[in-house]
Amino acid sequence: MAGITDSVEAPEPRGEGTGRRGRRAKRGPLGKLALFYRQVIAELRKVVWPSRHQLTTYTTAVIVFVLVMIGILTVLDWGFGEVVDYVFG
Repeated sequence: MAGITDSVEAPEPRGEGTGRRGRRAKRGPLGKLALFYRQVIAELRKVVWPSRHQLTTYTTAVIVFVLVMIGILTVLDWGFGEVVDYVFG
């Protein structure tokens, strides 16, 4: 994941005293967890959330699609069952 930078803290310029791996190598597990949490919050602030109208429209579309698919699969299941009963019954 080269190219992903810390969106909360500015990267420090490389100098003589930073060592080979820089400041990131000095973070412990809790520091890494805190950094991850800060990055998650920063990314969630960038999200464009849907309005209530869009949310109800999308939810209705999904429910209608699922009901149509249930109907299609029910008819296919019943039809294949009838075919199997005719052939083997």
